[in-house]
Amino acid sequence: MSRTKDNYENSRWLKFKKWIDGETDLLADGMEIRVPEEDSKVLSQAAQSAQAELPGDDPGKAARMRKKEERGLLLFHRFYQVMSVLLCLTIIFVLLWTIAYLPVFGNAGNPDNNEVSARYIEKGVEETGALNYVTGMILDYRAFDTFGESCVLFIASCCVLALLRIDAVSHDAQTRKRLDEANDRLFEPKNDIILQKCACVLVPFIMIFGIYIILNGHLSPGGGFSGGAVLGSGLILYLNAFGFEKTERFFTEKVYRRITLCALTFYCVAKSYSFFTGANHLESGIPLGTPGAILSSGLILPLNICVGLVVACTMYAFYTLFRKGGM
Repeated sequence: MSRTKDNYENSRWLKFKKWIDGETDLLADGMEIRVPEEDSKVLSQAAQSAQAELPGDDPGKAARMRKKEERGLLLFHRFYQVMSVLLCLTIIFVLLWTIAYLPVFGNAGNPDNNEVSARYIEKGVEETGALNYVTGMILDYRAFDTFGESCVLFIASCCVLALLRIDAVSHDAQTRKRLDEANDRLFEPKNDIILQKCACVLVPFIMIFGIYIILNGHLSPGGGFSGGAVLGSGLILYLNAFGFEKTERFFTEKVYRRITLCALTFYCVAKSYSFFTGANHLESGIPLGTPGAILSSGLILPLNICVGLVVACTMYAFYTLFRKGGM
């Protein structure tokens, strides 16, 4: 799933990682800074070599410079630790302060116990056009919350990619040999006849059932999350049965990126328009249709499709990344 980079040693990510670990300082024009134990040894060797090259220099001056640099490094680490603690304490204080102003849990006078639930039940079908109250709630009233959950799935796949990526090209012969041994493409094409025959029968039904769950999410229990999980399981079964070579004929890294990007972009644009018109009391121009019909509920049906595609792609990406470190 990841692209091979031959210049990883000079990449910005490696420099940023070294800076986080305290090995280098990006603000000092590439000057290397080590931990205090190692730094004292390096600085002492540098001072000795400088004294050997320039015998006329003051030895005490080099020692004072070394102590000054060590003191500055220690102060930076102390400052970094203190600021980290202060940041954590500030976040904890803000969260506790917010909780203190929340209404008492279970109080009958809370809006979530009377107004909100009553609005969902009494006006849900009229305002959303969805017979499934849960779908109408998560994809209309709380659509941005669902958009955040979809983004979390996408960010999670990106994090797994960053942690588990394996570069196909390595300058170390031993590492390259280890990666080649771990690559299950060496065992393709798959020759498990029983698994392949079962997959030929089950995969079409799994995919059709997943599509049914997504398309009927506004009419019956289901929706994008559950239907996307079914579609993802169908892709994983096909991959196990026929291998990466055949799966990549229709589902590659480019397909994954384009589907995820288009689905999230459409979701964001569609609900931004919907909330903008609703907040300003404008007509959206999007018909809700007849409740109970497959083409109804306004934007809920296409949003269900977007969520299902994101979930299916994320499940497949997780499996391939944990299996071999890429798509």
